[in-house]
Amino acid sequence: MSTRMTLRPFAVLLTLLVAGCSSLPHRPELPAQTAAVLAQGTALDELIANAEAAHPGQSGFRLVREGPEAFAIRARTAFVAGRSLDVQTYIWHDDATGAFLAFRALEAADRGVKVRLLVDDMDARGKNYQFAALDAHPNIEVRMFNPFGSRTGALRFAFEAMGSFSRINRRMHNKTWIADNRIAVVGGRNLGDEYFGASKEVNFVDLDFAMVGPVVRDASASFDRYWNSPAAYPMALLAPDDVTAAALDALRKSATSRKVEARNHPFAIELRNNDAIQRLVAGDWPMHWTSQYLFVADDPAKALDDGGGPAGSQVLAMIGPMLKDAKQRICIISPYFVPGKEGSNFLVRQAGNGTGVRVLTNSLAANDVAMVYGGYAKSRPKLLKGGVQIWELKPVPGVQSQRSMFGSSGASLHTKAMATDSSRLFVGSYNLDPRSTSLNCEQGVFVEEPTVASQLEAIFDQESSGERAWAVTLENGDLRWSDGKQTYDDSPEASGMQKFQAWLAKVLPLDAQL
Repeated sequence: MSTRMTLRPFAVLLTLLVAGCSSLPHRPELPAQTAAVLAQGTALDELIANAEAAHPGQSGFRLVREGPEAFAIRARTAFVAGRSLDVQTYIWHDDATGAFLAFRALEAADRGVKVRLLVDDMDARGKNYQFAALDAHPNIEVRMFNPFGSRTGALRFAFEAMGSFSRINRRMHNKTWIADNRIAVVGGRNLGDEYFGASKEVNFVDLDFAMVGPVVRDASASFDRYWNSPAAYPMALLAPDDVTAAALDALRKSATSRKVEARNHPFAIELRNNDAIQRLVAGDWPMHWTSQYLFVADDPAKALDDGGGPAGSQVLAMIGPMLKDAKQRICIISPYFVPGKEGSNFLVRQAGNGTGVRVLTNSLAANDVAMVYGGYAKSRPKLLKGGVQIWELKPVPGVQSQRSMFGSSGASLHTKAMATDSSRLFVGSYNLDPRSTSLNCEQGVFVEEPTVASQLEAIFDQESSGERAWAVTLENGDLRWSDGKQTYDDSPEASGMQKFQAWLAKVLPLDAQL
């Protein structure tokens, strides 16, 4: 008997498994839902409505740089919400901060607040039971974006990913937190310890916009569009046997014990002792107001379409003109920076026209996806020769950094932001890479306001200082990394495995996936 004949039954079984695990339940046509209408009577109405009335036609913006503040705004707005809480995220960890925010959402639902949770299923699938338990609450609805049909099991996950790769490969990367349709937090942060400076290991250097005014209703409209998308599946449809009162009761018991534990967490103690955080909790949320803003999100259908390419990126369609109009300076902060041939040519042209182009990205040692660094490394010599200045973030926090409130062993860039001419800026979920452009759904906010734009440029200056980053240069055709004290001729502090993975990405045709 030939080997092919011997393996045929196994091949048939494998094909059946792949086909079976790839199928999603039929999603019926669901009634469209919209965000809660504005009203009066909640604490957020009382806090924000007068400020809105004093700035007709304008919206207020605040850059939220430090992780503890980003956590406190989310936790506080969930605590005082009176009508609605809408949360859209790519990742929601079941750790100290992630669990606390979930408990806040549960408490809000117990008060009668309507809670909608829209989570990308790539990470959420592994937390199926927790999300199913939340969905059992009468005031909480949970939907998974572009979900897996199988809800448990690594083998089923792998089979389904293989059988439905073109669909599974497309994810919802958006991050939005909206309370009472009055205040929204959008930007680069997922929900979990390392995004809020609460990890004792690696913390992300990240950035959000806290926003009030009409722009919040724009964010809500975008949330509704994704919520009502055919790609968003109700949790009860995906895992009906797990959405039970018993599961919710079990979650409540776990929440009770973990809340006590959370109060004694070093991060919680620091929050209580931090004057700036306590002022924020008391309602001190200074904003900068402007009528020149635009909330942009990709069409959620992008996650279901095999075509479109760069033309499918609504965010890139707005970033291009913003950068092209710059006359004096461009500051780009992108953790995953893979500009490719067209992007590199564009930035070099801008630099050649006299515009100072500066880029801050992760060093290989700080990058949590080493293969992305390999894709970026292909473009780096051309960019440097063309006059683009590049800095790479160090893998450890600078001594003046507030990235972690109680100390961490490492840092990694996660901010996605740009500023031009100290007048305009962008903050969002979009990386300058092929994945954000052609595969993932992304969003962001464009604002024209000199004070906030200058604040972002100041952040760039601080994060690119020698204390926190290496300046990358070309000397006689050779790459050099320097922090002003020490110079390296190879990626500093990177491991052999990181270098191998980066090299692999350089030699393999993987750019479209990076």
